[in-house]
Amino acid sequence: MELAVLGSGSRGNAFAVRARGVSMLLDAGFGPQTLTKRAERVGIDLGALVGVVLTHEHGDHARGAGRIARAAGCPVYASAGTLAALADRLGDVPRHRIEPLRPLSIGPFSLTGCHTSHDAAEPMAFVVSTTGGKLGLAYDLGRPTTAVRYLLRDVTTLLLEANHDEIMLRTGNYPPAVRERIAGAGGHLSNRAAAELVAELIHEGLELVVLVHLSDRCNRSDLARSEVERALAGRRFRGKVLVALQDEPLPPITVAREPSQFELALTG
Repeated sequence: MELAVLGSGSRGNAFAVRARGVSMLLDAGFGPQTLTKRAERVGIDLGALVGVVLTHEHGDHARGAGRIARAAGCPVYASAGTLAALADRLGDVPRHRIEPLRPLSIGPFSLTGCHTSHDAAEPMAFVVSTTGGKLGLAYDLGRPTTAVRYLLRDVTTLLLEANHDEIMLRTGNYPPAVRERIAGAGGHLSNRAAAELVAELIHEGLELVVLVHLSDRCNRSDLARSEVERALAGRRFRGKVLVALQDEPLPPITVAREPSQFELALTG
């Protein structure tokens, strides 16, 4: 399985995973033209999608979902609340409901989701598994719930929100009500909260942490990375910490090697 971070931040979020010749999109928070161009730059064919999976209905996560799914002829997968909130925008696109903590097979991928704490209809975090690797995606969560901690407990690659620096948020020019929303239980994780959660989730198999959904106005990549790296110092973490970019895709990342035909035969 390979991961392509197509872009992540306040103005749009999208990730693609690829295995056995097909791909799955995790959120589609850019227009179809932007999504297609960025995917092509990292070798992802959005015409070979087996599904578009959505964390929630907000535009920076779902803006291009209907048109990309329709063009690829694939379904949209999301919670019941998210699908209901997007009903008008999805139109005739096939859709499938994701039940909390109930694995769902989508092509070569196994997808498991759980509810998160965010001010959306029914937002979810996800784990995507293939042979030998697990990728976890958790963002737009004001507080890491017990369910989120359980879901992410053994991932090999973690995409985690580090939305804002707490000092920059407090001293920035957002109106008080917006600051309270961002910092509240239905808002977004700060750098400090992300660092604490990563430190809690460390295990021998965790190889990569990618910090995502950084605020344009209340964060900087160096602040987010340094906060998380401080929390990991001395914790026997031998992996890497990367920061997703808003306007550029990251080079493809190997989450798990492609299994041999012999291994596929053994696993069915």
